[in-house]
Amino acid sequence: SARLCSSQTLRLPRLDAMSAALLYKAAVKSAFSQTAARCSLPATTRVAVARRGAGARHIAAAMAGSQRAFQVRTYGDSTEKKLFTPGPLCTSATVREAMRFDFGSRDEKFMEIVKNIRSELLKVGGVSEAEYTTIPVQGSGTFAVESVITSSVPRGGKLVVISNGHYAQRIAKIARVLEIETEMVEFPETSFFDLAEVERRLRAAGPSVTNVAFVHCETSSGVVNDALATARVCKAACPQATLFVDAMSSFGAVPLDVGAAGIDFIVSSANKCIQGVPGFSFIIARREPLERCKGVARSLSLDMYDQAKGLEASGQFRFTPATQSMAAFNQALAELAEEGGCAARAARYANNRRVLREGMSELGFVEFLGPEHEGYIITSFHLPKDPQFHFETFYGKLADKGFCIYPGKVTTAPTLRIGCIGHLFEEDMRGLLGAMRETLAEMNVQSCAA
Repeated sequence: SARLCSSQTLRLPRLDAMSAALLYKAAVKSAFSQTAARCSLPATTRVAVARRGAGARHIAAAMAGSQRAFQVRTYGDSTEKKLFTPGPLCTSATVREAMRFDFGSRDEKFMEIVKNIRSELLKVGGVSEAEYTTIPVQGSGTFAVESVITSSVPRGGKLVVISNGHYAQRIAKIARVLEIETEMVEFPETSFFDLAEVERRLRAAGPSVTNVAFVHCETSSGVVNDALATARVCKAACPQATLFVDAMSSFGAVPLDVGAAGIDFIVSSANKCIQGVPGFSFIIARREPLERCKGVARSLSLDMYDQAKGLEASGQFRFTPATQSMAAFNQALAELAEEGGCAARAARYANNRRVLREGMSELGFVEFLGPEHEGYIITSFHLPKDPQFHFETFYGKLADKGFCIYPGKVTTAPTLRIGCIGHLFEEDMRGLLGAMRETLAEMNVQSCAA
């Protein structure tokens, strides 16, 4: 217990049920408000466990017999929750540790961090620095989305948005607020894009279309669209238009060759699959269409062209950057590479999804999407019709146990959403399922049928 409280490392050949129970008990007995207790085992993955409460018990039970590293982390008297959401996400202790230091925005070390981030993101996207550039944008992912729209759609231009969910609708709303002519090609929330219909509509729209946009992963439902096939159809049907892909919740975990797809602008955020913390988003822009954006922006702070030129000229931001967030993201990029890159992260998330799907089926929950949807970013489930089930109560009880899920976002049915991304592992998914089973019993829910 003393060694745990002093953050020393213990090595055990195997974490059995007794070891898990003893380790948990020792951490709970700690009188310190901020303690990191680690049991380092042969596997490289780590599982964060709450210091108090049922959350730790559920995860410790799931860990029994595993070859996983066990981690206890506290913040004062509050329990750290596991986030099963589309973002912000759970992050590693080392990513959070990277935020401990203060940086000036013109500090040489910080400028090196920014340079490395811009370079490494191009590698994640599979594109070269000669053809593409990375443009960090202060603010959430929506800021980057608006930056692309306000900067790339020419005055008098026309944007076509291919939509099957809430976040594509948001793209259209941003464009309309900016008084940009916008046409929607819409599909149901439960379906993939009908690419034959996309091609027909784009060809019918003709040369008046200057920009086309779509969302790779619709986290409102969980649908992951075929970005490569969609991009190729768009380029063939509308070769004069620049192509924008919102890859907010997929970049870094759903493989996509940005260059091969012919994508001109693609955006994501720090607090998604790279597993950083909120504070900034980023655009990966093809240089040739970026040059055409000079003087187009309808905003000063969201001018994508000026932001890019300022960074390339001096390595500095035009306005105050999120220094700590970027330092954490730099560490997150290193951990992505250490894990094995996009493919390895995709495999972990897919396994999380497998465990979730099997466990939720056992509990009786029904997925919102059909079996043809294999996306592993986030999953929507119908709310049970049992009169004893109330989402707000269910959500609150899970939160008290250390697990945070999300309410539904689709418009056609009452749902809840559970994410499989972030610093989460199989034991976390099983811990959540155990907490859900206990909570349903507490609420006297007899059936989870939709």
